[in-house]
Amino acid sequence: MNTVKDFQILINEAVARLDFPLQPVELYEPITYIMSIGGKRMRPVLLLMACELFGGDAGQAVQPALAIEVFHNFSLVHDDIMDKAPLRRGKATVHEKWNQNIAILSGDVMLVEAYKLMMQVDDHLLRPVLNIFSNTAVGVCEGQQFDMNFEQTIHVSNEEYLNMIRLKTAVLLGCALKIGALIGGASEQDAELLCQFGERLGVAFQLQDDILDVYGNPEKFGKQVGGDIIANKKTYLLIKALELAQDKQANQLNYWLNAGDFANAEKVNAVTRIYNDLNIKAHAEQAMQQCTDEAFEALSKIQLSDERKQYLRDFADSLMVREN
Repeated sequence: MNTVKDFQILINEAVARLDFPLQPVELYEPITYIMSIGGKRMRPVLLLMACELFGGDAGQAVQPALAIEVFHNFSLVHDDIMDKAPLRRGKATVHEKWNQNIAILSGDVMLVEAYKLMMQVDDHLLRPVLNIFSNTAVGVCEGQQFDMNFEQTIHVSNEEYLNMIRLKTAVLLGCALKIGALIGGASEQDAELLCQFGERLGVAFQLQDDILDVYGNPEKFGKQVGGDIIANKKTYLLIKALELAQDKQANQLNYWLNAGDFANAEKVNAVTRIYNDLNIKAHAEQAMQQCTDEAFEALSKIQLSDERKQYLRDFADSLMVREN
């Protein structure tokens, strides 16, 4: 088996070889830009990994892996517009560097290019692979819409939140693994189990992200701690706190959620104290562990050798052990 680093090198080399027309420059330059500013390439890596796990040649799966990466970056370009985000991976977002109309149109082309890349799978896999990819693309859009809806919704349940992050984030991980498994020669049953493994692991990873946003070390986490609290973002922690808070705690939480003028550090500290009093971190960790257990349960049912399954277990462990 190749290592994750080997797969990343393979994908980065393939990204560098992507060849777009020179004109119109405003349409294609933003695509080259967003594809060149990094990222861990985890989604295409998962596709290549799954292909090799079932005995396939990762070199034969590079084009569909690229399709996953181009689609992922397309979704980021459009998400950044909706979020009015100024930065992506430390660089100016496409709509900031050019303008919103260019970002929309370049993103549209990226979606088409992703399909063109995905269509390069073998003919006998074309219909099932395109069905998986299309259903995933719809799911990602549904997840983004739910996320935007939650900004205006007062009462969101944790079940609704978990479904949103499954759609917005986790289904693409499952899609990458399932398509890679099919290319590698896996049965439909094993490919679906690997998809479930990826989805549940993706949800667990997002829950961990929610926890680290409040309790992580910013130097190790790589993000501003408390950013979700400052933005009133509905995470698992906030939704659980709203469910459990009563009387004084509920009043304090609502005060900070509705405060129009505040010092960031003061708000983060006050809301974190409420979380601590309600033992919110433990609730979130329990939900994260349940998702992780479900991922490993799906993995245990796959018809692969224990050695190959251990490769996936080790990968999952490395994904879920992040310093806080």
